[in-house]
Amino acid sequence: MKDTMNSREVADFLGVTIKSVQRWEREGRLVPEGRTPTNRRYYKRSSILQFQGRKPVLVERRAVAYCRVSSAAQKPDLKNQRRVLEEFITARGLANVDFIEEIGGGLNFERRKFVALMDEISAGKISTLIIAHRDRLTRFGFEWFAHYCKQHECEMLVLNQERLSPEQEMVQDLMTIVDCFSSRLYGLRNYRKKLDEALKSEVPI
Repeated sequence: MKDTMNSREVADFLGVTIKSVQRWEREGRLVPEGRTPTNRRYYKRSSILQFQGRKPVLVERRAVAYCRVSSAAQKPDLKNQRRVLEEFITARGLANVDFIEEIGGGLNFERRKFVALMDEISAGKISTLIIAHRDRLTRFGFEWFAHYCKQHECEMLVLNQERLSPEQEMVQDLMTIVDCFSSRLYGLRNYRKKLDEALKSEVPI
């Protein structure tokens, strides 16, 4: 269950029109929590329940430390990553932190444990997310995920220690990107060749 709702979801949830939601905002009765990067209003589910006269259901929240490497051959790096995070957690005096360890590429947004973690953040079940380096969570688009956590009231703690970001992973990821675009360029060349042949022969594509 999402912790936030947009105007349409609020209207559907309350069984009213969007105009009613907008009118309540003007009257100061139902004020949005904020706006998304695309300037859309969003509301906290707890505020909607309170507006409706219902008590919000308390969700048990937990802190999570997420560790990741790209391949099984990097398991020693995974152990070292966890050790450093454990030291950081102890120094911070944090308690009851669950560890999630995963093997998978930083360009893969379908990692099973990663997706489950994002779902839990969306459901408001994660209070704190701790990672050794920003690319342990994702190779690209980190700022979006940081915003995602903030929007769902999940604090993100990032050590950003370069030694915990294996250099060989970046090389592998860059090779993956180059290979992907090379394949696309090759496909475009083939399509252009067929297009030229079709235009010359006046045969429909």
